[in-house]
Amino acid sequence: MTLPFHGWLLVALHVTLQLAFIARALLWPHREPAARMAWITVITVTPVAGMLFYALFGEANIGRRRLARLHAAEEKLPPPEAVGRSEGADLELPDRLAVLFRIGTSISGFEPVAGNRATLLADSNAAIDAMVADIDAAAETVHLLFYIWLPDNNGLKVAEALKRAARRGVVCRAMADALGSRLLIKSPHWQAMADAGVRVARALPISFLPVQPLRGRVDMRNHRKILVIDNRVTYCGSQNCADPEFRIKAKYAPWVDIQLRLEGPIVRQQQQLFAGDWMAHRRDDDISDLVRAPLPPPGDGFVAQAIGTGPTVRYSAMPEVFEGLMYAARRELVVTTPYYVPDEPIQAALCASARRGVATTVIFPRRNDSWIVAAASRSYYAELLASGVQIFEYVGGLLHAKTLTMDGDVTLIGSANIDRRSFDLNFENNLLIADRGVTAAVRARQDVYIAASRPVPADAVAAWSVRHQIWNNAVAMFGPVL
Repeated sequence: MTLPFHGWLLVALHVTLQLAFIARALLWPHREPAARMAWITVITVTPVAGMLFYALFGEANIGRRRLARLHAAEEKLPPPEAVGRSEGADLELPDRLAVLFRIGTSISGFEPVAGNRATLLADSNAAIDAMVADIDAAAETVHLLFYIWLPDNNGLKVAEALKRAARRGVVCRAMADALGSRLLIKSPHWQAMADAGVRVARALPISFLPVQPLRGRVDMRNHRKILVIDNRVTYCGSQNCADPEFRIKAKYAPWVDIQLRLEGPIVRQQQQLFAGDWMAHRRDDDISDLVRAPLPPPGDGFVAQAIGTGPTVRYSAMPEVFEGLMYAARRELVVTTPYYVPDEPIQAALCASARRGVATTVIFPRRNDSWIVAAASRSYYAELLASGVQIFEYVGGLLHAKTLTMDGDVTLIGSANIDRRSFDLNFENNLLIADRGVTAAVRARQDVYIAASRPVPADAVAAWSVRHQIWNNAVAMFGPVL
């Protein structure tokens, strides 16, 4: 049976379009060969669905308008290298640690700043209660940004505290990711905050789906968790504005998070990260003067640095931070992350850490809210274990804490997971801290996680069925797509 002319025309058009998408996948810059191969496979094997999938999710494209707004906001802010720095503050960093902070400076521009103090909060509810207390004590400004903000008990506690602060004259600015916080944004509580005088903004709003690819990738999200109060107190960690019971995914609960309350010059760097996001979305509200405000005299405290990553900085930024810490470890390296879908250099860095005799431990949740990530993560277990990495799976809920401690000297804490979403797509905020006291506190919390975990022995992984191994490896193969 021969096709009519219009049939051949449609076939030619389809093949041409398919080749165009394959060429686009090959030409898109800063993409690993494995990612190119995965996309070419998807476009070739399932051409119609594959091309549609690529149009929606194939490129880390924030959109020209959004990028222009972010750049316009950054131009109004002070140069990052000056933020939080004051005369007379002594960094006292040994060379082997100073090089780690240089990685962070090359990403966000922030220099390490001395004179910081921190308290590690006991748990999620304690963190929310501390935030509410600080908001209630605020005298001038409250700035808040969360990826997930739910209209549950803790979420509404914070909303009510913001309303109280706004009513007594405190300038409150609240920003929430349009996708992660959609339940609150669509609820009456969002408008009630605005009615009470809280200035609100949706981060990365989603357009009508057919035109969304023209305005930026739909799953590119603002994953940051930032609270800054009166330019003197800030919070950083994995904590979203929600109950640990996390009722939208209750069967995985409780969500186990970690959060630091901090004072000192590091507050100003967190303020700049918030200001850049805020001013890009609320162009009518320039808050750059808050970042420029004079700093109080430097006091005693540790050295810290804010590291803000996202699709507007180099694609390898967050992986470089993790790899730098992994390769710098000499005695001990302990990592917690809920989502582990690494690129090849990070997997190699973890394995190399254990092979050179560093006591290397990784803690994952036993039950993950993403079955795709769970399968992909476990595809890496055999190599990690063979290298000498100890793997624990937390059984007390979904371990959502994102931490790394190194040699008892350095802590990395914040919002970034060790997965490709955090590397390529999400806006993240993390703190790099050089302090034995903070590191000891975070390391003790990691021991609490280990005590509530089950070790993963190499013989158990070797005994996984062939079907289980094929499934895990097949999912991991498409990690760059997923």
